[in-house]
Amino acid sequence: MDHKQTIAQLKEEIAHLHSENLKLKSQKESAEEKLSAALDGTGLCLWQQYIPTGELTIFNREWGDLLGFTEQELAAHIDSWKGNLHPEDREWVIAAFDDHVQGKSDTYQAVHRMIHKDGSVSWVSDRGRIIEYGPKGEPLRIMGTHIDITQEKRYELSLAKLAHNDPLTNLLNRKALEKRFCQNRLAEHAIGGAMFFIDLDGFKAINDKHGHRFGDLLLIHVADSLRSIVGEEANLARMGGDEFVILHSSSDVEQLTDLAQGLLERYHLPIQLDGKVVSIGLSIGISLFKGDDEFITVCEYADKAMYQVKRQGKHNYGFWQEALIYASG
Repeated sequence: MDHKQTIAQLKEEIAHLHSENLKLKSQKESAEEKLSAALDGTGLCLWQQYIPTGELTIFNREWGDLLGFTEQELAAHIDSWKGNLHPEDREWVIAAFDDHVQGKSDTYQAVHRMIHKDGSVSWVSDRGRIIEYGPKGEPLRIMGTHIDITQEKRYELSLAKLAHNDPLTNLLNRKALEKRFCQNRLAEHAIGGAMFFIDLDGFKAINDKHGHRFGDLLLIHVADSLRSIVGEEANLARMGGDEFVILHSSSDVEQLTDLAQGLLERYHLPIQLDGKVVSIGLSIGISLFKGDDEFITVCEYADKAMYQVKRQGKHNYGFWQEALIYASG
């Protein structure tokens, strides 16, 4: 074979290889298009990290798309991922990832939060495993899936909130209040506290006169007043209807008396609400309890103290003390 024939044959082989390369690229692009189409709308993306450099590759979505960033704004690198983890999740998520890379766990799995470009929180279900090792057994590549579960998580959290909060006032409901009481009771150094049982005086008449919508606005007004006066020292709950409860950590009678008087002062004069002027009163029963007292018993005593206040003229407070109730106006 002469020199010219050799060159011609090499050119032919090069052309063939070039053609095969184009076919492979076309097949690769077609496979990626099909994968992207199949995963489109699922919130799932496939990722791969080259461990020695930290470089990330996203196969079916633009890098940063989940968090609202362009590729220019957020480099496809493990440090970018770490930097956008939610501060409360960052430490344990990175530890879970490192445990798998170091061979301490079979896979990496984490449901965690990330910070979106607009400051909102995105929830993701992240998982992966090492798929390639080097000649000395060192991990080279890890591949996994990253699923956006923000909507599902928000729905889950809203259901949990509905299960524990009164939907009108956003205060705790009875079930959640009892849970808080029991948690305090089971604490290592449970020392007790006080329960305020509050019933609104004249609420039914106002509700009948002005309608349920106005009645709801009044209940929200009372709930907001409780929040502003009580602050962070207590758990607040709506037990249903026009009954509210304050679960306070203090057993100091003077402090609790000041709180009760502050609540009464708030509704001592008529209030203006939604263009109407109405008068509402608070009958408040207060039961002091020890660390080992039962929730149902404390509720019963506070309720009895409240009804004694009702009998004595309303818009007042009273403490339950066994067979004795005392009140001050």
